[in-house]
Amino acid sequence: MKFSVLISVYYKEQSSFLDRALSSIWHDQSVKPSQIVLVCDGILTDELYECISKWQDTLKDMFNVVKLERNVGLADALRIGLNECKYELVARMDSDDVSLPDRFEKQIEFFKTHDVDVCGGCVAEFDTDENCIYAYKKVPQNHDKIVKFAKFRNPINHPSVMFKKSSVFSVDSYERMLYFEDYYLWVKMMMQEMKFYNMKEVLVKMRAGQGQLNRRGGGQYALCEFKFLKKLYDVRFLKFHEFVLNAAIKFAIRIMPRTIIKRIYLILRE
Repeated sequence: MKFSVLISVYYKEQSSFLDRALSSIWHDQSVKPSQIVLVCDGILTDELYECISKWQDTLKDMFNVVKLERNVGLADALRIGLNECKYELVARMDSDDVSLPDRFEKQIEFFKTHDVDVCGGCVAEFDTDENCIYAYKKVPQNHDKIVKFAKFRNPINHPSVMFKKSSVFSVDSYERMLYFEDYYLWVKMMMQEMKFYNMKEVLVKMRAGQGQLNRRGGGQYALCEFKFLKKLYDVRFLKFHEFVLNAAIKFAIRIMPRTIIKRIYLILRE
């Protein structure tokens, strides 16, 4: 089965991270993609352009680079990039993560034998060295448990997913929802009774660490999270008591010191 890989990159990313990510989905894979779509979300650094040029020489026509004149954010970048994907099956990949060598092989085989719209998996988190894993982000496996889990936490590891493009288009694709673009997409699909599955296996090594932790704390993140939860209540995915409980607990966590937030995240990983 042919499939596309969708990636977005912006100027703050490091060229070495992007190079490693591309290498992991091309050189390392037992089953290689038929197309890689890379969205340049605004003007990039010279180092990033050099990296992209190198990969254009390697991948030729199967590497579709979409250059946006300005930074539009992850949701719009992915929305634009998804329109450039040629194939029904699309795998997401972040520009600083590492896919395990058999990731695509496992996901393709699963789509061949199961009627699902989204297939994700577990991820292993690292800080600087991809061989030094400090946590595993596990998620529910079966559809019913995934939907139940989504009432309180994101049940899908975004960088690990492979999905049907037509299913994502049917719910109007990615929408702007700062920090929660993918979470909101899954909720929209669940409300249309689309099927989800998470593999037990680790599919991706995800670059996390202090940078990710800093993004998930503080007043701005808390406000964005509240707006997101209110949206889930407005569309009737959350009941009122679920909305209130979520908002209270998560606001308290976001304003805690980073060291405490880190401990909570490590506990939740297991």
